[in-house]
Amino acid sequence: MIEISKPKRAYIGLIFMTVIIGLSFIFVKKGLKHSSAIDLLAHRFTAGAIIIGILGIFGFLKFSALSWAKVGLLLLLSLFFPLLFFTFQTFGMEYSSASNAGIVFATIPIITLITARIFLKERTTLVQKTGVFLSVLGIGYILFQAGNLSESTSLNGTLLLFLSVLSIVVYYTLGKKISLEFSTIEITFWMTILAFIIFNSWSVISHLQTDTLNDFFLPLTNSEFMWSVLYLGILSSVLTSFLTVFALSVIPASQIAVFNNLSPIIAIVGGVLILDETLHTYQIIGGILVVLGVAMTQIFKRTKKS
Repeated sequence: MIEISKPKRAYIGLIFMTVIIGLSFIFVKKGLKHSSAIDLLAHRFTAGAIIIGILGIFGFLKFSALSWAKVGLLLLLSLFFPLLFFTFQTFGMEYSSASNAGIVFATIPIITLITARIFLKERTTLVQKTGVFLSVLGIGYILFQAGNLSESTSLNGTLLLFLSVLSIVVYYTLGKKISLEFSTIEITFWMTILAFIIFNSWSVISHLQTDTLNDFFLPLTNSEFMWSVLYLGILSSVLTSFLTVFALSVIPASQIAVFNNLSPIIAIVGGVLILDETLHTYQIIGGILVVLGVAMTQIFKRTKKS
């Protein structure tokens, strides 16, 4: 039997992860047709928690003892992913198209490069600086046009998606260090359970306050919503968390960010082909600037520490 090395397994996992994330925008849009953003978050992490529970019952999950220091690290990591990341993403998708979300998420490598320059003191070349400028210009152009032209995409939606991008970049930075303290399964388990508790509590309390608890369960009778929840909960939440944490323990965070370049392409194509979304001219122009900028920062990535 051919044995695949750990780094190769990490890269293979990242390819699957980018495809899953790219298609997740489609399923978020489908799910939001039948429920509110917070209800969708609650149900997706309920599905994730059920899978985690089944794995635990059958003995696939093994954990080491937790100390208060470790609990603090887990809470900090979980704050940015999945809590802030999925909150900003899901609420942003209420006011944005899947194709526009793909363009915004293409800036992840750029933001990662900027944070590396600020916090890791990495030097950048003139070409990389130009690439950063082009990507920022592209996103700025989309933000400006989204606030004036598009019916399917608003300025608020794009800003929320951008905050989601910032959350995942912080998660990459923290996860690289925190992954040394825990196993991949431990981090995935605790992040999923924490998200399950918080999002379900948030949703149920909101419905109790407005006496609309029946609306919380009503979407579960719709087959399209259920398929969306299963995809988002099992694949896009639990599996991608596992693959990301595993990759962070093996390869540099900056290389993981590069793989996110595939997800926007999948999201854009999926939005147009599956959801019949219109790809506006301003999105194409802004997207070209973003992709060109990302290419310049990654192809000419010859950085060294000062």
